[in-house]
Amino acid sequence: MKSLAILCSLIVTLTACQSGGGGSDVSWEPGHGKISMEVIPNPIVARAVRGNVYDFPVEIVVRENGGHAVNVTGVSLTVLGPVGLVFHRESWDAEKIRALGYSTTVAANGELRYRFVPRQEVPDERLFGGVVAELRVEAIDAAAKVTSATTSVTVSR
Repeated sequence: MKSLAILCSLIVTLTACQSGGGGSDVSWEPGHGKISMEVIPNPIVARAVRGNVYDFPVEIVVRENGGHAVNVTGVSLTVLGPVGLVFHRESWDAEKIRALGYSTTVAANGELRYRFVPRQEVPDERLFGGVVAELRVEAIDAAAKVTSATTSVTVSR
């Protein structure tokens, strides 16, 4: 299970975001920044490297849809297994995201793209059958109004 937690951590690191099709805005008012996110591909497809080691290539797109620039303040990931069992939780604040070399500022009606190819050991292939990663990104606009988006994505082999 520790390897799964690390994998999920990598997915979030990659993710500094995701929404779009299945995402939802939980807090937005007209006249303020509004974010959405998308994960490409969805589901994330694991690629065998050797033995139990896999690459998880993914692109995360964060979009501002409200016409006002926003700054990403945090990204979080919760990995759920069968029957909603929580395998792992992790979060990244803006400082950690910038330390990874990414901008946290999304221009009005703009987007940020994060590309990752994390490599991780997965000790049991059956874990691919029931794992869902819930991703959440939060941002704030110049008027200090918070906007957020949440989505779920599966991982397959």
